[in-house]
Amino acid sequence: MRSRLAAVARAGVLLGAVAMVPVATAGLAAVDARISPQFSRLFTVYQLVKAHYVDQTDDEKLVNGAIDGMLASLDPHSAYLQGQSLERLRTMIDGGYAGLGLSVVQEDGAVKVVSPMRGSPAEKAGVKAGDYITHLDGKFIVDGELDQAVAQMRGEPGTSIRLTIYRPGRDGPFDLSVTRAVITLEPVSGKLDGGIAVITVNEFSRDVGRLVYEQIEKLRKEAKGHLGGVVLDLRSNPGGELDEAVALSDLFLSGGNVVSQRGRLAGENIVYRAETVFRGDVVPGLPVVVLIDAGSASASEIVAGALQDQHRALIMGERSFGKGSVQTMIPIDDAHAVKLTTARYYTPSGRSVQAGGIEPDIRVPQISDPDARKRSQNALRESDLRRHLVNEKGVDDKKLENDAQADPRFKLTPEELTAKGIKDFQLWYALETLRRAGGVKPAKVK
Repeated sequence: MRSRLAAVARAGVLLGAVAMVPVATAGLAAVDARISPQFSRLFTVYQLVKAHYVDQTDDEKLVNGAIDGMLASLDPHSAYLQGQSLERLRTMIDGGYAGLGLSVVQEDGAVKVVSPMRGSPAEKAGVKAGDYITHLDGKFIVDGELDQAVAQMRGEPGTSIRLTIYRPGRDGPFDLSVTRAVITLEPVSGKLDGGIAVITVNEFSRDVGRLVYEQIEKLRKEAKGHLGGVVLDLRSNPGGELDEAVALSDLFLSGGNVVSQRGRLAGENIVYRAETVFRGDVVPGLPVVVLIDAGSASASEIVAGALQDQHRALIMGERSFGKGSVQTMIPIDDAHAVKLTTARYYTPSGRSVQAGGIEPDIRVPQISDPDARKRSQNALRESDLRRHLVNEKGVDDKKLENDAQADPRFKLTPEELTAKGIKDFQLWYALETLRRAGGVKPAKVK
């Protein structure tokens, strides 16, 4: 993949010559004998760099690089946060910044899109999950720093940036111009569709449980107390606060476990239960469908796993991302912090979704998107990330067969769906399933 990207993005990459030259180590300061041999070796390398590197070196840069390397060797989610990376996390938590509205990771040196945020400038411009960004305003960014690429994509609202995109399944790269805007994250939105409440949760920030409850009550009033069911849309939701995932699950459960986490330290072993904060299931007796896809991660998987294991909802869509680990941010001082993986989490039945994700009860492809099938085959998931934590019980790579796969509607073309007025096939399929389950007359299509 990386070689193809490099070939597409630029030609004639030259590798510098590497010479193995013995370097004298005499005269280097001794390390305190009480320090482990590994730290002694680290200090020796530091001294060699200071003494022999071709240019003057900066201690801050060397120490930061050593810490970065230490944490990067653990797993994809542990990291040293400072400067832009720490500010990026803080602004994401606060819920507002100026930029494109993209969730990205670095894969083989390239910036890969996990998912564009709904309604964001990036989504409106046509950026898709699974895209690789190789250039920003014509500048090659493969093998560069991810934080620098993110910083370049942010900027003053109203200004534009040109992204060069490599999309698997296409013959070559293409450019998209995206206009920056203030990204005000709207964590929850809702609408009534033929008597069914459609609740979209974009990310698990503060008060998501309460906001979803308020949306349900609002839509119940609009339906004059006659809701036919609930679609909980968690597609392209990268996660967020664990407590909010528990609070959201609690809305649809009358008791039992939601999720448990287990770590190396006893203090990390915690079981979260449905505490019936909202006096039990807020929609008792109503059918519920949870929509997920490859962009549904972490907190989204906690909710889907809890409602699936407790047989409270039908999970529909595509296999989720597979991030089954818990990260703790540990401040060092005002300007530095460590984000450290401290535990794995498990669904009520004891399943770990790490690397395997949540398998939907009914697999429904997003056939209304012309590029969806190709992107589905190349979707980035936890198991694709280097040094991802293994699933202790193993992961069954065999894709589960489902009777729904034979549904002739899955063979409709995007053009046929457009002619029928169907813009979002997965959502339409969920709504039709609920209408049939609840005895509601299916909506007519053209």
